[in-house]
Amino acid sequence: QPQLVESGGGLVQTGGSLRLSCAASGFTLDHYAIGWFRQAPGKEREGVSCIGSSGGSTNYADAVKGRFTISRDNAKNTMYLQMNSLKPEDTAVYYCAARKWFCALVAGSYVTWGQGTQVTVSS
Repeated sequence: QPQLVESGGGLVQTGGSLRLSCAASGFTLDHYAIGWFRQAPGKEREGVSCIGSSGGSTNYADAVKGRFTISRDNAKNTMYLQMNSLKPEDTAVYYCAARKWFCALVAGSYVTWGQGTQVTVSS
């Protein structure tokens, strides 16, 4: 059964960094685009970043451009989200998700989701 598992969340101070990982099992990521989404309490889930199946295309939400970097290691069947210069408004549960081929920051287009990892940024 296809599964994604996130890790790397935690509590960090403003300006700090975290690296989230998303490991796939039950399928290989080679033909899948991966997206990172987040949901803060009382807010809708929003797209953060995505990377195409080849790794050649990426997209970032304006709120994280220049601070977050998405990457993938298909050999390890894992993708990553490096988050630098974190702000309190980055506090949310972060989810990774998979869809075929192409990157898109549209949650409804993703078919496989992880369980989420909490990121909390203190001021």
